[in-house]
Amino acid sequence: MSTASTRLPEGRYGRSSDARSDRTLKVVGAALGVALLALVGYLGYHYVGQNKISAEVIEFDAGKDAVKVHLEVRKDAGASGYCTLRSQAESGAEVGRADFRFDGDATRIDKVVTLRTTSQGTTAELLGCHAD
Repeated sequence: MSTASTRLPEGRYGRSSDARSDRTLKVVGAALGVALLALVGYLGYHYVGQNKISAEVIEFDAGKDAVKVHLEVRKDAGASGYCTLRSQAESGAEVGRADFRFDGDATRIDKVVTLRTTSQGTTAELLGCHAD
């Protein structure tokens, strides 16, 4: 004895509901993918294109009540703003935080700044820079 097939003949009754739902899922997925890509592009442009001041900590020297930080700042000519630094103790507690201003026509500034601390600091961390 042979077993009868329960499948419908292909093409006779149109698309099945599974095919329609698959198509709908593909369209919705493509639309969400395009929206996500547009959002990432916008945020990337806003972060990179609009940031007029950036900096990095080259080195630091931790003392008993202060941390000397060698900071390299890159900015647009004529832009002014500030960079925020902080220092933490060995336990992870914050022992110092300060903003340092940068302005003028120079596009690259190498400066050693002194961050006062309430106790022995073991780190110097750049939290960010902001243009005025």
